[in-house]
Amino acid sequence: MFLTKECDYGVRIIRALADDEKKRVETISNNEHVPDQYAYKILKKLERAGLVRSIRGRDGGYQLAKPLHSINLYDIASAVNDKLFLFECLRKGKSCSRNPSDQPCTVHLEFERIQDVLINEMRRKSINELLN
Repeated sequence: MFLTKECDYGVRIIRALADDEKKRVETISNNEHVPDQYAYKILKKLERAGLVRSIRGRDGGYQLAKPLHSINLYDIASAVNDKLFLFECLRKGKSCSRNPSDQPCTVHLEFERIQDVLINEMRRKSINELLN
């Protein structure tokens, strides 16, 4: 699947941190209706991607690591879902079981075009633009 529930939760988490204030996981989960177990998992992925940072300690929490104007939907989706493609045959390193990789079928080429359009659209606006 191209976009998962985790992608949705990732966008919600970034939205919860949009005011650039440090927040605890419980606050993020409650405000954005993200189950705690998913919030922890997704925050780790967003942190690995450099979108959020964790602050350790008793007064710890999470906050954005980058300004909202430099984050887009594709950044979030690709951070939380490493399998961001429409169909398996569009994944890098995979080939169609019916055609050699250097001679993809016309259906493959159309799906590839559609996937490129979707990715470009996801990159078109920043989260800042979407929230304001």
